[in-house]
Amino acid sequence: MPSGQQARAQAAAITPGRGSAEPASAPADRVRALFGGHRLSPAQRRIAQYMIDHLTEAAFLSITDLAERVGVSQPSVTRFATSLGFSGFPALREALQPIALSAVAGSPDVREDRRNELQAAVDAEIDNLESLRRVLADTDQVLDMGRELARSVPLTILGLRISVSLAEYFAYAARRIHPDVRVVTRGGSVSYDTLLQAREAGGTWVLAFAMPRHARETLAAIRAARGVGLKVALITDLALGSLVEEADVAFTAGTGSRLVFDSYAAPQLLSASLLQAMADADPERTQLRLEGYEQAAEQHNFFLED
Repeated sequence: MPSGQQARAQAAAITPGRGSAEPASAPADRVRALFGGHRLSPAQRRIAQYMIDHLTEAAFLSITDLAERVGVSQPSVTRFATSLGFSGFPALREALQPIALSAVAGSPDVREDRRNELQAAVDAEIDNLESLRRVLADTDQVLDMGRELARSVPLTILGLRISVSLAEYFAYAARRIHPDVRVVTRGGSVSYDTLLQAREAGGTWVLAFAMPRHARETLAAIRAARGVGLKVALITDLALGSLVEEADVAFTAGTGSRLVFDSYAAPQLLSASLLQAMADADPERTQLRLEGYEQAAEQHNFFLED
C-alpha cells in the first residue's frame, strides 16, 4: 500500500494544457506584454516594475507624479514611453488605463472595511495566490521545467540570505524523488566550487531562489552558474531586472510585504508545483525512491505515530 506521500504524488499529477475556464491573460500579464521584448535601462526597469506593481494607480498619474513616485526624472519617463514605441507618456498612459480599469472591475467589490494588520497581510497573500493561480492555468511551462530538473543529475538548488529557507525546503523534498540534489546557500568562491563540481559531474540545471531584498551575491552566483555551462531556472518576485535577464527561465510569484518580514505563500506553492512536475516526469523513479524512503523511515523510526 502506498504511503500518504506516495498517494499524494500520484493523485496530484499535473494535467498538461490550459484550463478553459481561466481568463486568457490577467491585467498584470497584459502590462508585462507591453514591456516584453524591449531592452530597458535600469531606470526604465524601475518605471516598468512600478507600473506592474501599482497598475491601477500608475495608469492615472501625471508624468510629474509618476517620476516622483519612482524616483526618476520626467525625461526618463518620456524616454521610457518612446522606447516602447509610444509617441510619449500620454499615449502609454492611454494604453494602460483600460487594463487598469479591467483590473478594478475584476477585483472583489467588497472587502472587510474593519480589518487588522494581520488580516490585511493574509488578504495580500490571497491576492498573490490568486495571481499565481492565473499563471498556473497553463501548466506547460511548469511541466517542461519539471522534466528538465528531473533529468539534471546532479541538480543544484541555490538560495542565499533570506532565500535559504526556500532552497532548503525544495532540496529536502527533491531528495525524496531525485538521486543527487546539491544545495548552495553560501556565496563567493564556495558557491563557485559547488556549481563547477555539479557541472563536471554532469549536471545541467540550477534552480535559484531570489526573494527581497535581492542580494548582489545571488546575481553573481547565477552568472557563475551560466559561466560554467549550467542553465538557470529562477523563482523570484520580480518580473523584470538583471536577475530575470540572466536566468534561462523565470517564474514570478509575489511575496507578502505587509509585515516586518516578508511571507512566501506563493513562492512556496510554486516550489511544490515544480516538485510535483519533477515527480510526474519520472514516475517509476519517483515510486522507487518514495518506497525506499518509507522503508528507511520505518526501519529507523524517523517519525512519531499519528
